This record gives sequence, C-alpha cells and structure tokens, in this order.
Amino acid sequence: MQQSFILQYWAVWPPLQPDAEQDSARQNELLANVPKMLKRRLSPLAKTVFCAAHQCIDEHMIIPTVFSSSHGELSRSFSMMERLEAGEEGSPTSFSLSVHNAIAGLFSMIWKNKLQCTVVAPGEEGMAAGFIEASGLLYEGAERVLLVFYDEPLVDFYPSAPFKLSTDESRALALLIAKKGEGQKLTMSSSSAAGNDGEQPVQLTAFIRFLAGPQAQLTLETYRRSWRWEKDDQAD
Repeated sequence: MQQSFILQYWAVWPPLQPDAEQDSARQNELLANVPKMLKRRLSPLAKTVFCAAHQCIDEHMIIPTVFSSSHGELSRSFSMMERLEAGEEGSPTSFSLSVHNAIAGLFSMIWKNKLQCTVVAPGEEGMAAGFIEASGLLYEGAERVLLVFYDEPLVDFYPSAPFKLSTDESRALALLIAKKGEGQKLTMSSSSAAGNDGEQPVQLTAFIRFLAGPQAQLTLETYRRSWRWEKDDQAD
C-alpha cells in the first residue's frame, strides 16, 4: 500500500529544546482559550496534547480530527483504581476523564469542534494506524485533517520490559495534513519486512527526529510489516 498527503504544519510539545521558564509561559499562552472550568479537569497529558494541537490550528478552526494513543489516560485510570482499592468512592467525573477518548472529548468541547473525531488505540502497528485513519478522511472528502499522537510513560505497576511499549516522558505531536496545497509532501508505504522498533510511544520519538531533521525517509518495523515515510519534493 502507498498513500501520499501534504504536511502543512506540525508541532510538538514539550519543545525539542526545553526551557522550563519559557515553556511554562508558553503553555499558559497556548491554554488561554480553555475555559477555567474545563482547565481544572485537564491532566498533564491533556495539557500536553492541547499545547501541540493549538500550534497547528486556532480556536476558530473546525476540522476533522484523529487522536492516536497507545495508553491514553492510563495513569489517571490507575489513580482511580487505587482510590477504589483504598475504599474510597468512585467519582463519575474521574471515570469520564479516564477513558481512552477523554482527551478527544475535551478537545471537541474546548474548540467547539462538531466534525468527526476518531480515537485510535494503535497496538503493535504503532503510528501507521493514525495515518491510515487520517488519510481515509482525506479521501472521503475532508480538505484537511488534524492528526495528534500522544502518550505518557507507563506507571510502574505495568512492567513493559522487554517490550518496547513506553518512554521516559510525555510527548504529543500534532500534524495538519491535507490532500493538496502548500507544504511538505509525505508518502507512506509498507513492506513485508518485519522487526521490532517498538509501539507508538517509542516510534513517536523517531518520527519527531525525522520531521525535524534532514533525513529524507524513516522506516519503522513492526512484528508484521515495515512502514516507511518519505519526504518528497516540496508541494506547490
């Protein structure tokens, strides 16, 4: 299979070159459009996602979205289970904010985005699943799609070794992709070669380096196949 699209804009959070003081001020700026009532509900992971997304779209843009996360709000879910184990009562609000599509739901509320929103739990195939879903929306007629990848470290209760399931820090990558227009043309293809470059949390670091650096292509191997992204000539 092979799919091509135009990468119009991309953003990552936290920044690739962190500065604690500047990043804190920048985060407050990026979250300024979030109503105070909703801001209190945002987990650190949700804030990371919205800081990345807001750099690709403004608060007035209504756009189809795809969110891709291997583990979602797992740490929030685990904290809730710990409270239940301790005999405390469960909170409906805590539960609603711990499900896999919680961040996507909050995004729709904050941006007043009523267009279609898909949440992907990619598993072994990693980042490719999100790209396939977003490309499908483009081919169905959407002019542009916001694609957001995000994950946070697994809590210690869930040992990941020797599997490549987690990284040491939270990270979100937002991509604004389109069928045509100005931007960087990217082509994604697959082959039968198999390997183990880890699941989405691990792949995400490699993909960000690919976007930020001079390399023309990136190949990520999974247990079933390999996925390759190639930077083509600049789109007109």
